[in-house]
Amino acid sequence: MKELEYDVVVIGGGGAGMSAALSVHEQGFSCAVVEREAHLGGILLQCIHNGFGLQEFKKEFTGPEYADEFIQKVRTEEIDVYERTTVMSLTPSDGGHESYCYSPENGVMRLTSRAVILAMGCRERNRGNIRIPGTRPAGVYTAGLAQRLVNIEGYIPGKDVVIIGSGDIGLIMARRMTWVGSNVHAVVEIQPYPSGLTRNIVQCLNDFEIPLYLSHVISRIEGHDRVERVEVTPLVDGIPDTDQSFYVECDTVLLSVGLIPENELSKAAGVELNPQTGGALVDSTMMSNVPGIFACGNVLHVHDLVDFVSEEARRTGAYVAKYLRGQRPKREVRIKAGANVRYVTPTRLNPAEPDKLYMRSLVVKNHAEVEIKLDNNVIKKTRKTHVQPSEMLSVKLKKKDIEDARFTDDSVLEVNIR
Repeated sequence: MKELEYDVVVIGGGGAGMSAALSVHEQGFSCAVVEREAHLGGILLQCIHNGFGLQEFKKEFTGPEYADEFIQKVRTEEIDVYERTTVMSLTPSDGGHESYCYSPENGVMRLTSRAVILAMGCRERNRGNIRIPGTRPAGVYTAGLAQRLVNIEGYIPGKDVVIIGSGDIGLIMARRMTWVGSNVHAVVEIQPYPSGLTRNIVQCLNDFEIPLYLSHVISRIEGHDRVERVEVTPLVDGIPDTDQSFYVECDTVLLSVGLIPENELSKAAGVELNPQTGGALVDSTMMSNVPGIFACGNVLHVHDLVDFVSEEARRTGAYVAKYLRGQRPKREVRIKAGANVRYVTPTRLNPAEPDKLYMRSLVVKNHAEVEIKLDNNVIKKTRKTHVQPSEMLSVKLKKKDIEDARFTDDSVLEVNIR
């Protein structure tokens, strides 16, 4: 068994993992990236559409181009990369953690490190997660799998397509399937509003005249060997109106019904998860309840833009460096999701070093206001032109925002959307 020692092991070589590793390396600590796929880049490699990098690089890239910006940096630095390597367990050791890994090239490896950064990304929810009735024919895919088949493997999943859910991957695949010559007959969304970014609704559906059925569900999938049709049922006050059901003939169903942080390894390591996000509960330094284990990117909470992933991971790397130097916050204040807010991350604030808060709205609203209160006293208000659950919000707390605030050990910071 090969045994290696590092200051930090980063699990996952996508946008979050590479950005975090570069940040750790810049602080002068040794670092290894463990990636289970054959190449660095993660999901970015199959996202051949543009729209990436506008915030991170002030340029517009495709997914592979965005990933390559980080891959080239990682390759030129003294960062060890283990591709086609899977971390099977993460356990505590004297003063740190042991990661047991398996790969065709290196066999069994034990990586010992003082800190670990979780950056495994997320996975798609599937038909079993949403329990659609009907038969079980071929032709039912998650949208991300269909994207890989088309963009990397060179296969077209089907010719007549219905997409369930209006998440961003589903919207992008509606356009992609149209470009390869398939007919996308409908996008069916259970909510009364779209789940994806507004720009994707416009560019991927409206521009191609693809119907979007809001407040509708697929109540049944039918077919013997292959999908033949789906039953679509409208919702009235959240209740299916079966009298108004109709059928759409198709041979392929793509599911775009949400993403789940990939946290099986985290749970096995004793990391406490946030029931709202499925990701780790982290403090002001992005560290979990297990000392020395940090999390960032989509394994922490599902982002809508990879630019935000890179920024969050870069800050996490800097926090890890402080942890390795023995620098910890003297005081932390609990952060609470208040009115119309689904979650806020991180869940704690360091008053001596205010930072950025990420959150998701529970409502669709124009001219909204994000209100931050400390022990029922408003300390900051930020106006937003539009908020909706599909678009992540961020608010930067600056030193001047809290310099006059009176923090106690029992203080609570509450975030509301008005």
